[in-house]
Order: sequence, then structure tokens, then C-alpha cells
Amino acid sequence: MIKAVLFDLDGTLLNRDASVEQLIRNQYDRFRESVGHIPKDTFLLRFIELECRGYVWKDKVYQQLVKEFHIQNVSWQELLEDYVTQFHFHCIPFPNLKRLLGILKCKGLALAIISNGIGQFQMNNVIALGIEKYFDNIFISEWEGVKKPNPQIFERAMHKLNVQANECVFIGDHPEYDIKAAQNIGMRTIWKKDNFYENVEADYVVNDLIDIVAIINEINRDQLKGKEDRYGNGVTKNI
Repeated sequence: MIKAVLFDLDGTLLNRDASVEQLIRNQYDRFRESVGHIPKDTFLLRFIELECRGYVWKDKVYQQLVKEFHIQNVSWQELLEDYVTQFHFHCIPFPNLKRLLGILKCKGLALAIISNGIGQFQMNNVIALGIEKYFDNIFISEWEGVKKPNPQIFERAMHKLNVQANECVFIGDHPEYDIKAAQNIGMRTIWKKDNFYENVEADYVVNDLIDIVAIINEINRDQLKGKEDRYGNGVTKNI
């Protein structure tokens, strides 16, 4: 039976692409005196291109932007600090996020987040989404000293939640860091579909987070039926 549901954060619970776009457009407006010689869409698209969906840290991104666009009167350090301190004001959840988490908690499932990233930065984003109260544990790579796809961070989560891998389902958007990594330690996986990737070999795929409820119900129903078939029709005690 599924006893624990574990989530990635960026691209799974947090609509990171939309959040980044909103932040950078707002940042452009606030620093218009220094960056106004660059068309806003050009500034935004170059930022997105340079940061590679979050896999290039922003110090390098802003250094390159300042150099390429000959930005004056504001340093890359100031732009970086602004990004770090302002991002959580622009966090956009995927639809049905709180509805999903509320249903899962009512079912008595343990919930956790496993996220790569800077500890307080990511925690600020969780708080900005208003979802920290739903989770039993939150594991962020900087604080844990290990990051996905290393199995240790998944194993640490299972230990804290007191569950086995076959009692967990992991939901994420990244084919390697989330789906393959969770599968490697025996978890079932649900891919939060991202059109950036193709041919992701997850056990299940969802576009809408609320569909996770039906999947977990299906998994548990199938496991229950399998035990009934094995031990005799109607024998469901101590399952």
C-alpha cells in the first residue's frame, strides 16, 4: 500500500517557468533606468536561455547579462541579490496544488518534498506557496549535504517517514533527477508532464496535479485486490 507521497518542488508544485518570467519582468521594470536600453522581451529571453531552467546559478547569468548588454549603474551582484530576495513574491503554483495536498493529508498519507537547491531560498518558496503545513518533512539538498539523483537523499526521506520504497510514490518533472532516481531505489513514479522533455519512462503521467489522487487510489486498490486473490476472497485483515 502507498503510505507516503514525495514531491519535487520546481516544475512539479511550483510553476517555475511562469514564476521566473513574472519576476524578471518585474525586475526589468524596477531597474528600468539601468536596463531600459534593452527591450524587455530580449532581456527576459536571454535570462531564460542563460540560466538553463535553473541549472546555471544566477551569478553567472547576471555577470553575462551585464557584459553582453553593457549594463551600467547597477552591478550583477545587485541584480543577483534582487533575484534572491524577490523571487518568493512571484511564486506561482500549478493548478489544484492545495486541493491535492489537502486530499492526500485527509487520506492519512505522509507527505514530503525532496528538492535540489539553496536551503532558505527554496523554503521561502514553499512558504510563499502556503503549503508548508501539509508536509511532514522537507529535504533540500543544501541542508542535507546531498542532492538528487543521489539515492541517499531519497533514503533519508524514507527513514524519516518510516516507510519502505515500495510504499512510496515520487512525483517530479525531471527525467533523471526525479523519475529515474526514484525508480532506481524502488519507488513508483509519476511524471508531472513537462513539454521540454520527451519519452520519460515513468509509471504514470499527469498534466493536472489532482489526477494524482486517482492514481494512488488505483495503486492501492490493485494491491489490495492482489492480496485478496492470494489469500482468498474477502480476506483483508492486517493488510
